[in-house]
Amino acid sequence: MEKKANQTAGQFAVLGTSVLMSTAGLTIKLLPWNPMVITGIRSIVAVVFLLIVRIVAPPSKNAKNPPVPLFAAAFFFTAMMFCFVIANKLTTSANAVMLQYGAPIWAALLGWALIKEKPHWEHWGALVLIFTGLALFLRDGLGQGLLLGNVIAVFCGFFFGAHSVFLRMLKDGNPADAMLLSHAIGVFVGIPFIVLYPPTLTVPSVIAILYMGIFQIGLASLLFAYGLKRVKAAHAMIIAVAEPLLNPVWVFIVTGETPGKAALAGGVIIVTAVVASTLIGKRREERSVSDNSNGTPMTPAQHE
Repeated sequence: MEKKANQTAGQFAVLGTSVLMSTAGLTIKLLPWNPMVITGIRSIVAVVFLLIVRIVAPPSKNAKNPPVPLFAAAFFFTAMMFCFVIANKLTTSANAVMLQYGAPIWAALLGWALIKEKPHWEHWGALVLIFTGLALFLRDGLGQGLLLGNVIAVFCGFFFGAHSVFLRMLKDGNPADAMLLSHAIGVFVGIPFIVLYPPTLTVPSVIAILYMGIFQIGLASLLFAYGLKRVKAAHAMIIAVAEPLLNPVWVFIVTGETPGKAALAGGVIIVTAVVASTLIGKRREERSVSDNSNGTPMTPAQHE
């Protein structure tokens, strides 16, 4: 029962991450700053927030992080952050976030290859449906954005998928360290651009960047690190597909930027895939716990 509770908590943590990160497209569109400046200042705020959290709630002294996964997870998350902000400035928010969500496919393949987390059949089915939904979305939406922004968004998806796998490798350590390190790298990369393109500070822009640093990326980083200790990388990426569906909704409400009919159909397919995969996985976990508590030996498939 404890394992089931941990997995459920992990799923909700990843879902919370998605909701918070889904507001990025809107705030990026509203901030009239250079994308490298936005990312750099957001990381400055996030580093301060994460350090305060670390002081208030220090990690266990027994939690040790292998250096290669730690730096790899941090590097790929930093690359994802910069690519995502740049893509949002060069193409539509809907294009940027949907193209990013080739991430579940990369997470499934890399997770299988690097940490032997073989996806279950419902994960593969969800990936096929996600790919179909993305294809529909792109047929309708790619023409509305610039090619360079779309290409950068595709790379963003690879970086996010790779990050989730390396973060998963830190499940027995403290994955939050990788998130803190990634924002520290973001500050280092962003400072030269902040000097070259000093932002105009207004009350709305300060509120927006504080929200982005503390909640949209800072708190989201902690939730994602917490979730990846309890949920397989491929499953986490499937749950996180909630982000691309919410992102254009916020942008539409405030700016009126709308996806077309094919994009909406693709979104429905993706939602269906995510919900079905999560429910099937949850049912398997419940069956596994029930069989184990009744003394019925679990099969190798159930142990995975």
